[in-house]
Amino acid sequence: MASFEKLTDKSWRVAGTVAAVVVTTAAGGVAWATTSADPSPSPSPSASPSAPADPAQPGKTGGRHGEFGLGRGALHGEFVVEKEGGGYQTVSTQRGEVTAVSKDKLTVKSADGYSREYTLTEDTLVNAARDGIDDVKTGNQVMVTAVVANNVATATTVNDGTVRDAARDKWGFKRGPR
Repeated sequence: MASFEKLTDKSWRVAGTVAAVVVTTAAGGVAWATTSADPSPSPSPSASPSAPADPAQPGKTGGRHGEFGLGRGALHGEFVVEKEGGGYQTVSTQRGEVTAVSKDKLTVKSADGYSREYTLTEDTLVNAARDGIDDVKTGNQVMVTAVVANNVATATTVNDGTVRDAARDKWGFKRGPR
């Protein structure tokens, strides 16, 4: 019976931690969205009705770009998460066009003009095609997740939507929600 209680306690702690991360991430996103990261913001256009976006097209609102909640039209952002084993780390996410790429660096520019350089390591997971980062080209649409330390963003994942969509078309897979 004691081992069952330990297992139950651990399950509740894990569930509580997951819930706390989700709430914190959502709250951080709202806080970030309501504050200006740019000290000289440009005027934003007034809201107007728009047609629903095609979820199969990268860069469109409503698409499936779910890492850390970067869907629903978000282009880029940063937030702090707990590190496994204790402490905290800053995570950066960005969706946009590749403006420069090499074996160890990737520069991405979002639709709003925000640009950032990411360091690539042997541990960076590149979801492109067989040749990984060699398949990522200037002009491709990507989604990047990175860990930021000392103002250096080290990419943990690079997902190339341009290469993914070309492969999907080549093999005849349907687009849309999975």
